[in-house]
Amino acid sequence: MVKQTILTQEGLDKLEKELELLKTVKRRDIADKIKTALSFGDLAENSEYDEAKNEQGIVEARIAEIEATLMNVEILDADSLTTEEIQIGNKIKIKNTQTLKEMNLRIVGSKEVDMKAGKISDESPIGKACIGHKTGDIITAEAPAGLVYYEILEISK
Repeated sequence: MVKQTILTQEGLDKLEKELELLKTVKRRDIADKIKTALSFGDLAENSEYDEAKNEQGIVEARIAEIEATLMNVEILDADSLTTEEIQIGNKIKIKNTQTLKEMNLRIVGSKEVDMKAGKISDESPIGKACIGHKTGDIITAEAPAGLVYYEILEISK
């Protein structure tokens, strides 16, 4: 059975935009690079050709990955989100009970992770530990350095 990928509408829009860019602009750019490299002659010692073919393989793999994701996507209904307990799509504020450091995070599906923007996967140690918990709960997340305890301070949409 193929696993459903959970995406927010924002995540879906971002993937569709990336796919469109790859299929139009990137493919055309690579085709031009290959055409130019072929004009240099001997392919045996043509690093420009090898580089363009490599780039083509990477782009085609990414296109296939995005298309496979989009075929098995479940869009998260933002209206169905509650603030009773943490679920994918919620924004949370948690505090490390040892260091007292607070973090603002958003729980997202694995395809939308962006640590710089505070978006963590529901499959990450912290995300997995948070799912289903309520404000005031203490959760335990397994980190490389050992167990880390967090208090859930806030849950929002």
